[in-house]
Amino acid sequence: MNMVVDVGNTFTKVGFFENELLNGKKQFQIAGEIQNYLKNIAADNLIISSVTGNEETIASWSRAKRKIILNHITPLPIQNRYASPSTLGVDRIASACGAWSLFPSENCLVIDAGTCINYEFVNHLGEYLGGAISPGVKIRFDAMHQYTSGLPVAPPIDNAPLTGDSTITSLQSGVMNGVLEEIKGVIDRYQIQNPGIRVILCGGDAHFFENDLNPSIFVAPDLVLMGLNSILLHNVNS
Repeated sequence: MNMVVDVGNTFTKVGFFENELLNGKKQFQIAGEIQNYLKNIAADNLIISSVTGNEETIASWSRAKRKIILNHITPLPIQNRYASPSTLGVDRIASACGAWSLFPSENCLVIDAGTCINYEFVNHLGEYLGGAISPGVKIRFDAMHQYTSGLPVAPPIDNAPLTGDSTITSLQSGVMNGVLEEIKGVIDRYQIQNPGIRVILCGGDAHFFENDLNPSIFVAPDLVLMGLNSILLHNVNS
């Protein structure tokens, strides 16, 4: 059994794979919970991706026979053409590898709507060329509250009105519709440059936007876990 651990800014996700098949997953928000959980799970192989810098500690909690910590020198199933690979977020390269595992030999655009909105482009040759990073939904709501004297924090919602009739709904309209139009605009520009490109949507906030995007958009909630597993298999098999 392969175990993959994705430590994000908000949640830690654990996935269990038999070869390429995802058999189960768990999600944690408290470090103590994941520590106790990993100590009681036997796995053959483990890979850890962390954006918080605690990957060595998490690896020490696991009983896995083989452990891989994803970083900029880890061998990948795709070619990394990023100009500064040592600064590339491990979550970004994992989602790019996940896209390649789903659609090999195709141009792919990944849109990961999480704490930040990450856009990743992998071409049909299996080359990761980079992408973009944009503030996520929560960051936008929090920023308007923190950098003004009177605006409250508004919660994200589905189907935000175009015209807000209160301060809260106006904030919701600006953020939710603004993010939606940003995503649509990025997709349009990539499609002009790469006709037939596969667009893959993932991330914790993806559900707010998936119904308002073109039906051809492929929604893959577990894309990062799948990408981590593909990296793990690439290393184990070689």
